[in-house]
Amino acid sequence: MSLRLRLCAILMRRVARPLLARTRTPEDAARDFDRLSRCLFRPPPFARDLPRPLGGVPCHWITAGPVALRRVVLWLHGGAYLSGSGATHMAMLARLSRLSGLEIAAPDYRLLQEAPFPAAFEDALAAWEGLRALGYRAEDIALGGDSAGGGLALALLAHLLGRGERPAALVALSPWCDLTLSGESLRSLGPADALIPVGRMPEVVGRYLCGADPRDPRASPLFGRFAGAPPVLIEVGDAEALRSDGERMAARLREDGAPVTFRLAAGAPHVLPILDGWVPEARASLQEAARFLQDAFAKASR
Repeated sequence: MSLRLRLCAILMRRVARPLLARTRTPEDAARDFDRLSRCLFRPPPFARDLPRPLGGVPCHWITAGPVALRRVVLWLHGGAYLSGSGATHMAMLARLSRLSGLEIAAPDYRLLQEAPFPAAFEDALAAWEGLRALGYRAEDIALGGDSAGGGLALALLAHLLGRGERPAALVALSPWCDLTLSGESLRSLGPADALIPVGRMPEVVGRYLCGADPRDPRASPLFGRFAGAPPVLIEVGDAEALRSDGERMAARLREDGAPVTFRLAAGAPHVLPILDGWVPEARASLQEAARFLQDAFAKASR
C-alpha cells in the first residue's frame, strides 16, 4: 500500500466521513458531493461530456480520445441513492474511457429525494432500452457501476437475464448489494471505514425503500438470479464496510455459473478508482477494469 493511499485514507476518515455523518438532508448530501467532485476530481486531457437524454433519462455521454464504434458502457453512478450524477463521476469515467477506448453513457437516474424505489431501477432500465432503441445489440453494451450504482447495475443485469438479454460484461466497484444490511463487515469493519458512516445506512435504506421489501432483487441484487450471466468484475477494498457485499455477491453469481473476477484491494477505501490522479492504486484498478472490458467485448464479438 502506497504512502499516498495511507494519507488519503486518513484524510477521508478525518474530514469526509465526519461530514457525511452530520449531513442533515439528502439535498445537502447531493450538493456537497457535487461541490467536492468539482474541487477534487479532474478529468484527463481531451475529456468530453456530451449531455444527451437516453431513454427519456438525462444522460452524460463521456469520452476521452478515440473510442470503438457501436460499443458502450452503461455506467450507474454511486452516492447512496441520494447524491451523485454523471457529472460528479465524469473524471473517473473519462479516465476509464481513455484507458478502455470505450464511450460511457452515465444516466442521471432519479435520486430518492426526487422519487423513491423503484424509480432508480426504472430509469436504469429505461437507459438500457434507450441504447437498444439506438441500435445497440445487447452484446454491444457493458454494464458498470460503483457503490449504490454497482448494486443497481447488478439488479439491472438480473432483470435483463430474466428476459433473455445478455450484456457483454459488468464491472462493479464496491457495490452495495444488500439493503437488508446483513453483511458481517458492516459490523466488523464499519466502525473504522474511511468514508461510510455505517450508522446512517438504515436511515438511507428507509428513505429509499419507503416500506418496500429490502429483499426485492431490484433493490438488493444479492437475492437475484443470474443464470447465463456474462463475465463480471467485482472490486472491493479489504477494509471497507461493504466488503461482505462484494464477497457474497461474487459467491452468488458463481452459484449461478457466472464467470466472476473478484479483486480484494489491499487498504483501499470505498470506490478506490475515483481517486485516480491522487493515488497510484486507483490507476492500477482502472487499468484492470479497462482490460476486463476490452477482453469481454472481444469475446462477445466472436
